[in-house]
Amino acid sequence: MDLISCSFCSTLHSKSASLRQFLSTNRTSYNSTSAKCRLKTTSELQTPVGVTGRDGYHSPSIPIHKVTVRDRQRGLVHEFLVPEDQYILHTAESQNISLPFACRHGCCTSCAVRVKSGHIRQPEALGISAELKSKGYALLCVGFPSSDLEVETQDEDEVYWLQFGRYFARGPIERDDYALELAMGDE
Repeated sequence: MDLISCSFCSTLHSKSASLRQFLSTNRTSYNSTSAKCRLKTTSELQTPVGVTGRDGYHSPSIPIHKVTVRDRQRGLVHEFLVPEDQYILHTAESQNISLPFACRHGCCTSCAVRVKSGHIRQPEALGISAELKSKGYALLCVGFPSSDLEVETQDEDEVYWLQFGRYFARGPIERDDYALELAMGDE
């Protein structure tokens, strides 16, 4: 069993056969200790989804990117590898990394992040407008990495307000008891 010392903590980690194979076949060089040890997090890289195929090897035709998620609410930093054809949230969960989410379909803002560096492709992100996307907001549940990526989680209410606040800027909507009575009568 190969042991490698970690540059972040003073621990020795075993270099698994799947990690050795991935590091030897991947064209992008990654520090093997950063692939095994997470700075400021308790999450540990398991067998990555999509990194090794069903027959046990990585397809070199699918690029793999390092994704760093700074979780503001929990004060954690998660680093993990994600193939370009895999959703970021799904891959994180397969590696026992807990990130905020709700719908998993790109329709809400629970998993919203702000891109600090890198590029994310999110054709199915209905929960945020084109305007917010252009300002660097993204949804992890339907996001694919297009490069190495660093993102920061956002407060769901803050993103929701950015998305829909202009519609409610005139104050709260008043209750219309007559309309409610009519609607209830239809049932």
